[in-house]
Amino acid sequence: MRAGFYAGNNRKQNDSYANDEGDGSWLPATNTLLALSSPASIKEHPIPKLMDEAEVKYRQKLAGQSKTLKAAVTEYSRRYKRDPPKGFDDWWKFAQKYGVQLVDDYDGLVADLEPFWELSGEEVRRRAVQVGELPSIDLVRIKDGKASTLKLNHGFDDSEVSARANGFRAMLGKFADTLPDMYFPINAKAEGRVLVPWEHRKYPNLTLQDSSAGVEVMLNGTFKPDWGSQGTVWDAWRRTCPPTSAARRVFASLRNSFTHQIKNYFSSSHIGAGSDFRFATTTSTTIDFCERPYKHYTQGHFFSDWRTIHVLYPVFSPARAKGFLDIKIPSHYYYGSTKRYTYGWDPVNLELKEVDNMEVPWQEKIDKIFWRGATTGGGSHPPGFSPQYQRHRFLRMVSDKSDTNRTVTFADPPSSDHYVSTPIPVSHLNKEIMDTAFVKAVSQESYPGGLKALMEAHRFGDSVPLGKHWSYKYLVDLDGMSYSGRFMSFLASDSVPIKATVYEEYFSDWIQPWVHFIPLSSSYREVYNIHAYFSGPTRSTLEAVNSTLLELSPQKRKSIEGDRRLRRIARAGKQWKKTIGRTIDMEDDLTIPPLPPPPRTRL
Repeated sequence: MRAGFYAGNNRKQNDSYANDEGDGSWLPATNTLLALSSPASIKEHPIPKLMDEAEVKYRQKLAGQSKTLKAAVTEYSRRYKRDPPKGFDDWWKFAQKYGVQLVDDYDGLVADLEPFWELSGEEVRRRAVQVGELPSIDLVRIKDGKASTLKLNHGFDDSEVSARANGFRAMLGKFADTLPDMYFPINAKAEGRVLVPWEHRKYPNLTLQDSSAGVEVMLNGTFKPDWGSQGTVWDAWRRTCPPTSAARRVFASLRNSFTHQIKNYFSSSHIGAGSDFRFATTTSTTIDFCERPYKHYTQGHFFSDWRTIHVLYPVFSPARAKGFLDIKIPSHYYYGSTKRYTYGWDPVNLELKEVDNMEVPWQEKIDKIFWRGATTGGGSHPPGFSPQYQRHRFLRMVSDKSDTNRTVTFADPPSSDHYVSTPIPVSHLNKEIMDTAFVKAVSQESYPGGLKALMEAHRFGDSVPLGKHWSYKYLVDLDGMSYSGRFMSFLASDSVPIKATVYEEYFSDWIQPWVHFIPLSSSYREVYNIHAYFSGPTRSTLEAVNSTLLELSPQKRKSIEGDRRLRRIARAGKQWKKTIGRTIDMEDDLTIPPLPPPPRTRL
């Protein structure tokens, strides 16, 4: 049985957002960044406090989980203001049998399902089949206790080959025979698909409630797989914002303002003093694009080629960004085992090992920040905006060979409370602590200036096997076309993920930033100070202040406390993957809404 079938909680959305780009325009009531305006005057580094507070919060979450079925029922009712559905006791037995640790925390699941509880069971069932008629939507059918994959739309040749639907079907293997006959529409694409305008969500009378006339009537005509000349994701997305928001009041021009200035959108002219010393307390999922529409230029999912669906249809996707109404399911990359995405996978003997063959002992890992990947990050509709996609911005920053300064703050001497701040040319820092490169150019024709301009502005290198990552202490994890499929493998390793994302996944409620990974803002600027705290100052940093530490060996310059804390994150992430990020926990969380909606009767 599945907690996804029975459990969950309403997500409380915070309407106040911090500016994690450091452009000076702060909104009130922010709790997303820990900012210091004058790092030169600090008496205590903020990172230890971030870690300690995060660990307390996570330990409290674990300790507060229900210990009995009765307690779980009570907690469910308190969170949802509704009784658990029939079968909750069977799910509890499943959770106890397999040692599920987080039995109460399914916040994102209920938030995903709640909009559909306003519809009748018949209506949801009908929509589940109808949406499968659209391009790039596959169906997983449960019939007579057996699961199969169907493709209803044969007029569109999809390159994804139903991989996500087949992965979802595999996840149902243990309990397909317990399910009633039903359909699950699975998104064949990584990008989110369902964007319902704000008015249609707040005032249901504006939306056609009866889908019996068919999907074409619901969508006001023939649905085309891509945008063509009929709109953009951004134009569809901004309509999910309240009418009073900036995104609705100001229509963003489609003219590419970056075509003739290929530089980072978060340029130094927008940055105040001390912005390199602001540390995110969570990932970038809290960016409020409704109130700051200009920031949409910095995220590739707003430029996807694939058309979104503007009516509430149940579509299951591996991740969703704010504003989308897709229902989250575990990624097939996480559930299956492949040499490109799975830590410890032995492709020769076809077995999963606890320790990867290419793992490296901590003391032998390289003290650099590592990343390899393709130039994905968004689509090409409209073309010309790729310089500001998340991967391009990061690679351009860490490929910078100029004399542009970054302010680095470090303890001198190591493990002391005496901190020194100094500007350092970014070219020196990148050479000393970065090992990052694109390995493949995708859709280079959509980049202003083409492949030549793309390669001039970003470092390119050779492809490497996944196991090469384990040679480094720091592993950057960046969004691609959607979520990053490598995050679980990074957690399973003995290295530390540094993650920036605008997506929520099935496990987002279960994992704790600064305990299991290091969160990174979408400007990425603080990455140099993250490295300086955990690994100590670089040689160029010490030379800039004529530090006496230059007389010491590189090993003695390091902060013992910083390295100890970094290794603690690596160990915690690995332990999380072993105990909460297991495949059985993915099955436990499967978003399998009963059709009709969960009954409200007590046990």
